[in-house]
Amino acid sequence: MASVYKKFGVSNILGHEKCDSYLLFSGETSLGDGFRAFLYFVGLAYCFIGLSAITACFFRSMENIVKHSCRVVEIDPCTNAEIVRYEKVWNYAIADITLLAFGTSFPQISLATIDAIRNLGSLYAGGLGPGTLVGSAAFDLFPIHAVCVVVPKAGELKKISDIGVWLVELFWSFWAYVWLYIILEVWTPNVVTVWEALLTVLQFGLLLINAYAQDKRWPYLSLPLARSERPEDWVPEEAASCKDENNVYDGCSETLEVGEDGTGNIVDIFSIHSINGTGPVYEKVPGSEDVAESSNEIFDKEINLDTINVVALWKQQFVDALMLVNQESRKLNNLYLRLARLFWQSLLLPWRLLFAFVPPHHIAHGWIAFICSLIFISGIAYILTQLTDLISCVTALAAGTSWPDLVASKIAAERQITADSAIANITCSNSVNIYVGIGIPWLIDTAYNFIAYREPLTIKNAEGLSFSLLVFFCTSVGCIGVLVFRRLTLGAELGGPRIWAWVTSLYFMLLWVIFVVLSSLKVSGII
Repeated sequence: MASVYKKFGVSNILGHEKCDSYLLFSGETSLGDGFRAFLYFVGLAYCFIGLSAITACFFRSMENIVKHSCRVVEIDPCTNAEIVRYEKVWNYAIADITLLAFGTSFPQISLATIDAIRNLGSLYAGGLGPGTLVGSAAFDLFPIHAVCVVVPKAGELKKISDIGVWLVELFWSFWAYVWLYIILEVWTPNVVTVWEALLTVLQFGLLLINAYAQDKRWPYLSLPLARSERPEDWVPEEAASCKDENNVYDGCSETLEVGEDGTGNIVDIFSIHSINGTGPVYEKVPGSEDVAESSNEIFDKEINLDTINVVALWKQQFVDALMLVNQESRKLNNLYLRLARLFWQSLLLPWRLLFAFVPPHHIAHGWIAFICSLIFISGIAYILTQLTDLISCVTALAAGTSWPDLVASKIAAERQITADSAIANITCSNSVNIYVGIGIPWLIDTAYNFIAYREPLTIKNAEGLSFSLLVFFCTSVGCIGVLVFRRLTLGAELGGPRIWAWVTSLYFMLLWVIFVVLSSLKVSGII
């Protein structure tokens, strides 16, 4: 019975077998089971705090990536004059799928891929089972929507600006689980062939093409739906201004956008200025005539200036990480609040110091910080899997690897004017988990088995998938229906009057409880 509970993500807390596994040292096994469970749950909570902090850093680096522009020169056919304009490098729909959703799902993808490589040569698949993936999808859909709907300020409304793109993403999200049912229950029950694995991965490419076609309104490949105007910036400048962020470090700077300043001079992409400073500090890139005269001298000067700025920023990250008392703490009049804040800052100190090693997100348009953040996220997710294995709670694993999804959607709901990215991250994460998260591990194992043994890959824990999917789809209809109802009545999916936002949030959480309870009852044989 214990293994049955574990398969569907129900904690195996009723078992009496002694656990011989340990996290750090063998002496853990001599502790009582209750005390060990308490310590592991405390470790889980602390890892969730760290995961929240590094996900915020991940989101800031993504902001820098998405706002990057390229210089486009066109010739006016009438005057033969050069027309210089700046275009965004990233399409927002593609950025939401490939950077945001793929990035927040990276822990699940990386852990599953590593497990597949370790599993090479076995005819049975390892890693997360289909039932756990459906449970992870339910967590993404219900609790994350529940959080995002109450994030906007009271009375503030945030709506999806492009319904067409959302419908495309929603279709591919649900189709992913229909596809999972087809290959595991209809075509080749409990078996995955190399061609099925390949088709699974290729569908991620179809999702990208379909979303881009809808965003660009390609004829015959897009839905004829109008869209409201989406802000030019992925995160508006006023929202991107630095706030006191206790989870990583208190100080922050911004990279000046590629473009032209008020005098018409081109500004260097690596120029850095302080938001709270008296004015921007940057080097103006001279025109072509000046460059021809002294290009080497200017190039060396700019490199030196950029190096100094980056080193100063990186150093400041460590200084801020070690600072336990900031301006907000000094403003608190209540001694107990000051002590509570000091205790919280002390608790965060190890995470802040660790994440200070992530390079400033101003370097290389944020790509280095983006990659480093993903590495840290995967590392913490790995520790989470070890902890959840020790307490035999696969449900916490699904929530743990989905925690970056929750934090990223929450930040997007806070900082963006529209609800596009916050909701797209929810729906697209579910797609990414299937097409890439299990598609690539399956492709690795099935390709090896096909070459070595001419045998397919057997899925040991696919039983009960049809019931789990049935419950998931039924509760999903209730979730999507409420989002549509809010759009028709309030004019937006997120925010609105505080009372209705909380009612919606509680309703979404109720749907998640229904899913968990029904799945648990099915596993226990009660229904």
